[in-house]
This record gives sequence, C-alpha cells and structure tokens, in this order.
Amino acid sequence: MKVKINKDGKAKEFKLIDKWEDVTIETYSKLMTFTNGTKSSEALATLTELSNIPKELLKQLELKHIVLMLEKLSHLQSQEDTTLKNIIEINGVRYGFHPDFDEMTLGEYADIESFIKSGADKHLPEIMAVLYRPIKEEVDGVYTIEAYDGNIKIRTEIMRKMSATQVHSALVFFYHFGSVFLSIMQLSLIEVLQEMKTQLQVNPLPTSGIGTE
Repeated sequence: MKVKINKDGKAKEFKLIDKWEDVTIETYSKLMTFTNGTKSSEALATLTELSNIPKELLKQLELKHIVLMLEKLSHLQSQEDTTLKNIIEINGVRYGFHPDFDEMTLGEYADIESFIKSGADKHLPEIMAVLYRPIKEEVDGVYTIEAYDGNIKIRTEIMRKMSATQVHSALVFFYHFGSVFLSIMQLSLIEVLQEMKTQLQVNPLPTSGIGTE
C-alpha cells in the first residue's frame, strides 16, 4: 500500500507491504527478535523492515502517523491465512510437511529442538528444512516424503524462499505438537521410573559378594 508523507512542504510517496504473504522468511526472523526491545524500538524496526520509509524519516513522524501504519499492518496480519500449508512448491519441486508426527524420529526431533534452543528466530530455514522434505509419492492428497538423513544444508538455502505465512503456520502446528509430545514423554518417563522403583522394591539387588571401597 502507498503512504504519503509531507516533509518540509513536500509530499513524498512510500510503500508499505500490501499483504502479509509478501513478508519473507528473513524478514520474519528479524520481526521475531524485535519483541525483545522497547515498544518504540519495536515499532521503528518493524516499519523499517515492512516499508521503504527511511529510518531517520520514521523517527521524525508524529506518533499518530506511526500508530496508523502499525494498525494497517496489524489488520493485514489478522487477515493472514494460518492454515498449515502441507505442500509447498519452490523452484518446481514439491515439498511436503511431515505427514505423521507419530512417526517422527528421535533424530528429527533432536535437531529441531537444538535449533530452537539456539534461537528459533535465527534458524527458521533449518527448522523448515527438517519439517519439509521432497515428496516421493503422492496420490489424491496423500503423500510420502524423503527419509530424514540430517543433511539439510542445501535444503536450508531453498527454504529461505518460503513466505512468513507458510513458516508461521508450520511453526504453530509443530509447537502445538511439541507441547503435547513433551507432556506425553514426561508422563511416560514418570511411569518408567515408578515401574523401576517398584521392581527394585520387589526384587532388590543382590549384595552377596559385593564390596564397597
């Protein structure tokens, strides 16, 4: 969308994004980090990334104009389609989102967990490279993807072409799964420990012939 700004008696036209789908994964990564600062710095950084208005000019604008632009951006984001994009196409290649988290390997989950702990905002392409993989077979919307081998260097570069909307919906879906998975995992661990405790009480370890130093 176009924004007209009057400065020193002269009107100049700038551009604000037209739709949230225009936001790239790199820009989305930066937007995720802006929430760590003050509200004023967050507003300045957000408008700098989502418009072509120079930062110094933004600093000179009245607050009411800044608020108006932020409200327009907020409206665009509210219209964002948050439905998970199971299949995306980049450079003519179709990539499928992991079709069954129940079959996710420990290696896949461990790599994603590592990227998140290192800073999800810095590793969005890597996370997407784990979750999205080339489709091997597809019939009536049902598909299988390539097995995960941990080699995501090339695919990470490809995933940099994803839009923020695609990334956001995938992260929301995965984080929901992750919270449920961890709850189940913790419950399972508790059950295992309780079972071990019961077994040790019923069948205590033999002490005969064993000494301590």
